Amino acid sequence: MKKFYSLLILGFCLVALGACGGSGGDDDGPPPPMGGDDDDPMVVPDPTAATLIFPEDDTECNEGETVSDTESTVTFRWNASQNTDSYSVTLTNLSTGTSFNTIANSNEAPITILRGTPYEWFVTSRANGTNATAQSLTWRFYNEGPGIENYAPFPAEAVNPNRGATLPSGTTSVTLEWSASDVDGDIEDYEVFFGLQGATTNTSQGTLTETSLVVTVESGNTYEWSVVVSDSQDNASTSETFLFRVGE
Repeated sequence: MKKFYSLLILGFCLVALGACGGSGGDDDGPPPPMGGDDDDPMVVPDPTAATLIFPEDDTECNEGETVSDTESTVTFRWNASQNTDSYSVTLTNLSTGTSFNTIANSNEAPITILRGTPYEWFVTSRANGTNATAQSLTWRFYNEGPGIENYAPFPAEAVNPNRGATLPSGTTSVTLEWSASDVDGDIEDYEVFFGLQGATTNTSQGTLTETSLVVTVESGNTYEWSVVVSDSQDNASTSETFLFRVGE
């Protein structure tokens, strides 16, 4: 009888052990989350660059809502970018060089700007939890103005040398290169002004139809240059002053 009870107790123990071991099969539940604590912080993916839609590049913007004789509200639009929580729209008045930013939580933003004025704009994508940003291309446009039939060219942009570039010592000549555009497509010529930084006046290098000019330089000097772009209707725009240095 004692042997029978001993076998019975042993059987119960084996069954209990089997039940406990069965909980360790394939059904282990979801894995613990990755990251999110001090030892393993959560990784926030970097935002991607937005693609601009409107106002289009090198065009006249005539879809704004007129606010007054001098201002209109234009809805800026771009394609939504990945991993992005907000956008910063940067506009620069090309006539004055002043810039301002507008924050948007969607892929469009109504902004009130001056009429009959050239602007450039770009969008910066931002994400919560990271300092990384991504910047779109930069586009230029003219905001439509009352009574304007022909627009002045956009101010020229430096292509070579880059703004603030330092060229190797011993350089004796530099090819100045620039780009320019016009809503009406009627650019006629360019006048380049070139000289040493700080000079009272820079010397006109004459009127050109090309977008490049070779100038003579000397080591150890800093030079500045600008371009006046003129069209067939005698409209003109003056670029910002570009600087470069030749190493000693």
